Amino acid sequence: MPLIDVSRPNPAVTVLTLNRPERLNALSYALVEELHAALTELEYDNSCRVVILTGAGRGFSAGLDLKDSTHVAPTAAGLTGPAAGMRTQEYIASLVPRLQRLPQTVIAAVNGPAFGGGLALAAACDLRIAGASARFGVQFVKVGVSGCDIGISYTLPRLIGAGRATELITTAREFDATEAERIGFVTRIAPDDELLDAALELARTLCNHSPFALSMTKQVLAANSSAGSVDAAIALENRTQILAGTGGEFAEAAAAFIERRQPAWVDTGDRP
Repeated sequence: MPLIDVSRPNPAVTVLTLNRPERLNALSYALVEELHAALTELEYDNSCRVVILTGAGRGFSAGLDLKDSTHVAPTAAGLTGPAAGMRTQEYIASLVPRLQRLPQTVIAAVNGPAFGGGLALAAACDLRIAGASARFGVQFVKVGVSGCDIGISYTLPRLIGAGRATELITTAREFDATEAERIGFVTRIAPDDELLDAALELARTLCNHSPFALSMTKQVLAANSSAGSVDAAIALENRTQILAGTGGEFAEAAAAFIERRQPAWVDTGDRP
């Protein structure tokens, strides 16, 4: 049984399902390896425009599986001690920039618990929606390690603000879907049995837009989250707008508006 179930509900949308429901989809090293492989496939899949990340069964992910007997990632083969630990740490944490670098928009559909590394994966996605029973927690300090792990010290303050992020990271308290929506960590709550449908509806909305423009939007949002000044941010925006305007999709959008029809996007595969 695959630990990452890959499905294609329509040609432009891929659903990645963490598939260890008996362990609340805890992150074993084998699961992490399969997730890396799935992201590699998607990176150059020009027919896919939106990715949905969710969990099988009653949970999104309970975080790192502390009972995993493997203990080290495949990238740490032949290493021991701190060297093996560092290579393993890097292997797991590199999922965050990989999700952020995908050309597709990534939606986290959070069902049930999303703790520790599970919350970190959700935070790395571009958009987050939650089932009504979703629960969240940055629980690293509860197991005796730093609360800053798997990119959470970077992603969470940018999503909900430094003060709230610090409180959640240092206290490791759980919070529910209602609070997650209130503080801006998720943008929508859906009934548990309608969560995937809600994610697919959002994916369809995104797929109505120009593929190249949507991909460039993701890149600029990511780059400008760390821009040194508004001038630097605008300079990148300006260049992106000119680049997007020369690919034919702007002309198609204008023609569709005038002719009162839906744009007929043609994805040439020239996405960055």
